[in-house]
Amino acid sequence: MNKLKLVFATNNKNKLKEVRAMLTNFEIVSLADINCFDDIPETADTLEGNAILKANYITKKYGLNCFADDTGLEVEALNNQPGVYSARYAGEENNSEKNMSKLLTELGDNLNRNAQFKTVIALNINKKQFIFDGICKGQILKEKQGISGFGYDPIFMPKGYNKSFAEMDLKEKGTISHRGKAIQQLVHFLKNHF
Repeated sequence: MNKLKLVFATNNKNKLKEVRAMLTNFEIVSLADINCFDDIPETADTLEGNAILKANYITKKYGLNCFADDTGLEVEALNNQPGVYSARYAGEENNSEKNMSKLLTELGDNLNRNAQFKTVIALNINKKQFIFDGICKGQILKEKQGISGFGYDPIFMPKGYNKSFAEMDLKEKGTISHRGKAIQQLVHFLKNHF
């Protein structure tokens, strides 16, 4: 039986690896796999808006079933910043080290370290659109811990754990992470409808 083919509208190899590990019953292809090297605009001021922009871009241009995500880190003491600007928090070059450094500096010695990661996924399939989201609550650590993961993973410790995302393997992170929760909703939906 052929696997359902879905384009995951991303160029982020880490995200792709995480998602492929969770969606094993589907053929997940990246933007590079469909020869899309466009700089897809992410101009919305919400995570949901950006996910929809990316998914609609691929569906319109290539006519393919696809899904796109946008993820943000919301830090309570910083008025839920960096949020939708998480990837570009310290500048347009999307540098994780600079982003983490800026966040830790802005937070300083603040005792309120509460934060949450939020992922929103927009799925375009058979001319319909569906939205899924996932949230993982936790704390911002005072310094980096661990070498796995990407983005803000070394400074984010999920609630109920005494280690950062960067100290977890893909499987462990995938079961509790924001993206994992959103993907689980996506998988559940796809399994029940396709």
